[in-house]
Amino acid sequence: MNAAEFSSTSKTRRRLALIGWLALSFAASISGVFVSTKGWYAGLTKPPWNPPAWVFGPAWTTLYVLMAVAAWLVWREGGWKRQRFPLGLFLLQWLLNALWTPLFFGMHCSGLAVAEIILLWLALAATLWSFWRVRWVAGLLLVPYLVWVAFAGMLNFTIWQLNH
Repeated sequence: MNAAEFSSTSKTRRRLALIGWLALSFAASISGVFVSTKGWYAGLTKPPWNPPAWVFGPAWTTLYVLMAVAAWLVWREGGWKRQRFPLGLFLLQWLLNALWTPLFFGMHCSGLAVAEIILLWLALAATLWSFWRVRWVAGLLLVPYLVWVAFAGMLNFTIWQLNH
């Protein structure tokens, strides 16, 4: 394989990897397909600072793209072989992200969802820190997500308190 062919293969592999990270990140939202946010949630008492429903789609779309690009940037620094720990943390926080919606909206376990979102925030903070050590911009890309999860945790806690 000559240098041009190698470079083309390498670019194709990087593009496919980015598509894979995007698909994985957005896949966390699939758990929301199986639950309804109407009915039960509409009947809950919420604080006045609860965002309107239309905010969540654009916010999560942006956050999933930022998550994917951050993971992709870390992956590019040696793949799974060299970045097993930070990428493993990413998968852990991803799993916790995917679990929150069924806990809160599906099972109506708002108290358990509070505990779970605290674990998500801690896993995400560890992921951000580990990504920052690999490539600072990858860590920086996770800052809006960390802020959103902190806000969501406060909102989740407040809703739980208002309805117990």
